Amino acid sequence: MEDGLPILQLPAPPVAAPLPAGFDLAECNLAAALLLLRSLHHGGLRHVVVCPGSRSAPLASAAGLLARRGWIRLLTGIDERSAAFFALGLGRSTGDPAAVLTTSGSAVANLLPACIEADYGTIPLLLLTADRPGRLKGCGANQTVNQEDFLLPSLRWFGAGDARGLAEMDGKQLISMAQTALEHCRGGLVMPPGPVHLNLPFEEPLHPAADALNRHAATLASAPELGTAVGASVDLTSISRAADPVSCGLAALDPDRPGLVIAGPWRGRPEAWANHVAALRRWQRRSGWPVLADGLSGLRGCHDLAVVAGYDLLGTCLPLVLRDRLPALQLLRLGPMPASRRLQNLVQACGGVQVLITESEPRCLDPLMSSSLQWPAGLAAWTAQLPADALGAPPSAACLAWAAQWQALEQTLQQWLDARLLPVPSPGLPGPWGEPMIARRLAELLPEGLPLVIANSSPVRDWETFTPSQVPFRPIHSFRGASGIDGTLSIACGVAEAAGQAVLLSGDLALLHDSNGWLWFRQLSGSLTVVLIDNGGGGIFEQLPIRQDGSAEDFEQLFAMPQGVDQAALAAAHGVPSRQVSSAADLAPALSWALEQRRALLVLRTDRRADAIWRQDLRRMASRLVDHP
Repeated sequence: MEDGLPILQLPAPPVAAPLPAGFDLAECNLAAALLLLRSLHHGGLRHVVVCPGSRSAPLASAAGLLARRGWIRLLTGIDERSAAFFALGLGRSTGDPAAVLTTSGSAVANLLPACIEADYGTIPLLLLTADRPGRLKGCGANQTVNQEDFLLPSLRWFGAGDARGLAEMDGKQLISMAQTALEHCRGGLVMPPGPVHLNLPFEEPLHPAADALNRHAATLASAPELGTAVGASVDLTSISRAADPVSCGLAALDPDRPGLVIAGPWRGRPEAWANHVAALRRWQRRSGWPVLADGLSGLRGCHDLAVVAGYDLLGTCLPLVLRDRLPALQLLRLGPMPASRRLQNLVQACGGVQVLITESEPRCLDPLMSSSLQWPAGLAAWTAQLPADALGAPPSAACLAWAAQWQALEQTLQQWLDARLLPVPSPGLPGPWGEPMIARRLAELLPEGLPLVIANSSPVRDWETFTPSQVPFRPIHSFRGASGIDGTLSIACGVAEAAGQAVLLSGDLALLHDSNGWLWFRQLSGSLTVVLIDNGGGGIFEQLPIRQDGSAEDFEQLFAMPQGVDQAALAAAHGVPSRQVSSAADLAPALSWALEQRRALLVLRTDRRADAIWRQDLRRMASRLVDHP
C-alpha cells in the first residue's frame, strides 16, 4: 500500500535455469508484451495510442501486431501530453479506457495533466509506461528516473511489472495484471472510473528480429479473438454499503413541498444516460420541481423536461426575490456544482434539506458544504429504492404553482435574450456580434445529435449563461474535473475519433496551448470542426476584477497575454482549411461549409473588452425582469 493505493505484488518466479543456446530475450519481451495487450483487449481495450521511444519497443511492436490483426485501433502521437488527452477524449465518449503507451523518463511526466483530469473528471484512462529494469535504478543510468511516483496522487491503481523485466513474468501474472488494471479503470461504487498506471520494466535487447515479428504475426493471423469480455458493471441498486436509503429518500425530500433540482455537468458512463434522464422525468412528474440545468448537464433540449437555463443571469436577484422561501427550500442536486457563482450563492442561501446524488462517485462533490446527504449510486438507483407507490401521485397544487412561476420567468428571459442577441439582420445593419451572441446562435445552428466539445474559461461560461433551454439535443463534452486548458484540441480529436464527428468550441489561448493537437488530423477517421473564438488573449480575465485603467500593472502582459499567432496559417500548415467570420450574418453559411468538410477551422474574431462590458450590461438589465418567480 503506497499513498493509499494498492500495488499489485507479484510473486517472483522460480530462479531460472541457465539460458539455453539460442535464447532470444528480445522475442521473450515481445511475447510478454503481446500477452499483456491481448489480455487487455480481451477485457475490452479497443484503442491504443503509441508515443515514440526505444525502451517501449516491445509494447509498440505488440500493439502494431494486434492492430494488423484488426483487434485494436492504433494511433500514434509524438507528444505524450497530447496523446494522453486524446485518449481522454476517447474514454469520455465511449465510457471505456483507451491506452497510452510511452517510453521511460520525462515522457511519463507529460502524462500528469491528463491523469489529473481523468481523476477529477472520472474518466477511464490506462497508462502503460516502459521502464529500465530495477538493476539500473538509482545508479545514474541514462533516462532512468523515479517515474513510478510521478502519477500516484491521481491514480485509481498502480501496477508494477517484475523489476527484472516483463519477460520474467509468467502468463497468469500478466493476465492478472491486465484484469486488475481494467477493473480499477472502470471503477464501481466504491471508487469511480479513473486513471491506472502500469509501469513495465524491460531488459535489453528490446527489438526482435524480423523473423520473430513475422512468426508472431502469422500466429496471430490464425488465432481466434479472445472474445469481448468487457468488465461487468457494478449493480448500483445494491447501495446499502454506501448510503442509507431511508435518509436519502422521501424521508429527506418532500415532493409535495416546493423545491429545485440543480443539475451540474454529467459525469456518468454513456450507457447510464438514458436511465438517468428517465429517472429525472419520473421525479419531475411527481414533484413538479423545476430543473436548473447547467449547460454541460446534457439536459437542455431533453424532451418532456421543464428546464430552466437562465438562472445565471438572474442569480444576483433571486435570493432577494425568494427570501420568503429560502429558509425551507429543498434541493435535489445532481453531480458536480455548476460553474455559475450566482447559482452557488443561491444554493448556499437555501436552508432546506439538500440531497446530492452522484454517478458512481463516492468522493465529496460539495464545495459549499451545504448538503448533509450524498448518494453515490446515481439518480436511477435513487429513484429505484423509493417505495413502489412513491412516484405515482401527481404534483401538489403548491408545487404546480411554483413550477409555473419559474417557467413564466424562464420564458420571459429567453424571449428577452432572443430580442437582444438574435435580432433579424437588416441591410447595412448586420446585427450584434460578440461572444454572448455566438454561444446562443451556435446552440440553435449546430445539428441535433452532433457531439460538442467546449473549452474551459470563457466558452463554457457563455454556453451556460446564454444558451436557451429549448435547443436541439446533443451530447456535450467539457473537462471541468480540473478545469484546465492543457489538451483542448487533443480531447476534441479523441471525441471525434470515437463518435465519428464532433465540433470543438474554443478560445484562442486554449487552442494555441494545445497546438500539437493539430497533428492528430492526418490520422482521424472521424470529422472535426473547430470553432475558434479569437479575441486576442485570455478573455476570461476581462470578466474578473483585474483590469484597472491608470494603474501601474500591465494587464495585457500579465493576464491577457495576446500571442499574435495566425491560427488559420497554423491550421493550414496541417492541411486544415479555414474561413474567417466577423458578423452574425456570415455565421450560418460558414458553419454549413465547415460541417461539409472532413476537417475545418472557423475563426470568429471578437473584441474581448467590449464583450466583457456587454455581459455586464446584459446581467444588469436581466435582473430588472424579475418581479417574483
